Amino acid sequence: MIKSVCVFCASSSKTEQVYLDAARELANVCVEGNIHVLYGGGAIGLMGALADQMLIRKGKITGIIPDFMKKMEWAHTEVSEMIIVEDMRERKKRMIENIDAVIALPGGVGTLEELLEVITLKQLGRFTKPVIIINTNGFYDKLLEFFEQMISQKFIKPYHREIWTVINNPKDLFEAINNSSKWDSSAINNASV
Repeated sequence: MIKSVCVFCASSSKTEQVYLDAARELANVCVEGNIHVLYGGGAIGLMGALADQMLIRKGKITGIIPDFMKKMEWAHTEVSEMIIVEDMRERKKRMIENIDAVIALPGGVGTLEELLEVITLKQLGRFTKPVIIINTNGFYDKLLEFFEQMISQKFIKPYHREIWTVINNPKDLFEAINNSSKWDSSAINNASV
């Protein structure tokens, strides 16, 4: 049973509406499934859209934000459960503790870095939960092509495609999580090419 998810997403306020709509739709899906959302704590961009919709729908959301970002007044002031951490490294660690899946909405380099760290941890068997990439508007197409290049040039194995699951619509979230490949710490035995 899915109880909590971590969501990585953009904090840019200049993104197209389609991406904000996807964040709101993900919030709706999570509220309807009674899912607790952990996210980066921001108030604008996809982070803000996700949090605002969770709050409107009376869903459970927890922000995790580094102290220096809170001092910049980037934290969402309406999210009542806001965990302040020392740095970005602790933020990522806390966001993926005791969750049932990681979800990546579109985002910038921070989102990409978070997603790739989780994929790396899963490749090494240090993280074993589903990793769901929401490919709104084909946003992640080039990244997925790059993963295929890594496979074709033997930097990672074809088996590693099972680390992540790609969906285009947040409404497909539960099916994607439930159909994700089973993973455990033995994955480290297949980490090298």
